[in-house]
Amino acid sequence: MTIADVARAAGVSTGAVSYALNGRPGVTEETRRRILAVARQLGWRPSASAKALVHARTCTVGLVMARPPELLASDPFFPRFLAAVEATLSERDHALLLQVVGDDESRELECYERLASSHRVDGVFLTDLRLDDPRFALVERLELPAVGVGQPLTEVAFPCVASDDASAMAEVVRHLVALGHRRIAYVGGPPCYVHSVHRERAWRDALEQAGIAPGPIAAGDFTGPGGAVATADVLRHEPRPTAIVYANDLMAMAGMGVATALGLRVPDQLSMVGFDDIPAAAHVSPGLTTVRADVATWGRLAAALLLAEVEQRSIELPPLEPPRLVVRDSTAPPPRASVPTR
Repeated sequence: MTIADVARAAGVSTGAVSYALNGRPGVTEETRRRILAVARQLGWRPSASAKALVHARTCTVGLVMARPPELLASDPFFPRFLAAVEATLSERDHALLLQVVGDDESRELECYERLASSHRVDGVFLTDLRLDDPRFALVERLELPAVGVGQPLTEVAFPCVASDDASAMAEVVRHLVALGHRRIAYVGGPPCYVHSVHRERAWRDALEQAGIAPGPIAAGDFTGPGGAVATADVLRHEPRPTAIVYANDLMAMAGMGVATALGLRVPDQLSMVGFDDIPAAAHVSPGLTTVRADVATWGRLAAALLLAEVEQRSIELPPLEPPRLVVRDSTAPPPRASVPTR
């Protein structure tokens, strides 16, 4: 089915059909409605290849993941994020090109260069934003439309969609302080990532506002094994912390196993809080207190913003709802002997 078939059935020229279907001036509103009705009746669909030729676009956007495949497979954030991105792109007849290059920065940069020089994508998502991220200057040099997923620590030449981790972390600390905790440890992500820095900084700021000195800190890698090692590290400190805040749920759930192996009861002797509220968080025992972010909306907004960047049009997006604390059974008041007297 072509626009010539629609034009013949509607009794108009192919030019009029093009104007009507693309929402451009050149036909009356009555004629536009008639043409659209005929197109629906005939089952006409736009040709992606024809649109690409007209607009010099590929109708494809890219995402390069510089993570080891095993780490990517264990992170529940990205399946939910990518599903929302794909759904939004498909509504606009666009596709997502995903490439996983492993933990190799040089290969990652080469991949962006190749995608741009071969005109395989119209724009890219930048995830896992890093300190001194070389991709920021690269996409600007390549004149490649981009959207950041996260909030860089410096000004960048492209728009970003970010979650307010600071307010969520403040809520976590307030919850623990209200329960009576004064020795609160932190297990963070790799310090090279911007969101690792944001979450640790928010944890420190919230403790400072509460007049409490930060507890021991260990850097994990967002995986279960990494979280287990980091948990054992912070629990070696004396006096031992009565609560641990984690930068994600996988590390927190692994930390529960470490605490149990050391003979500590959660939450009677040690409270634990995760971040992200992955599906498994509600089904471990005890249920994990954590922070829930609207990952699906995050993905939809990022996709809509990138399409607007590609098409060089302005767009007003609704604000991303801040993450919120979900209290379950992994947090409780500390043992009475652990509460410092005034």
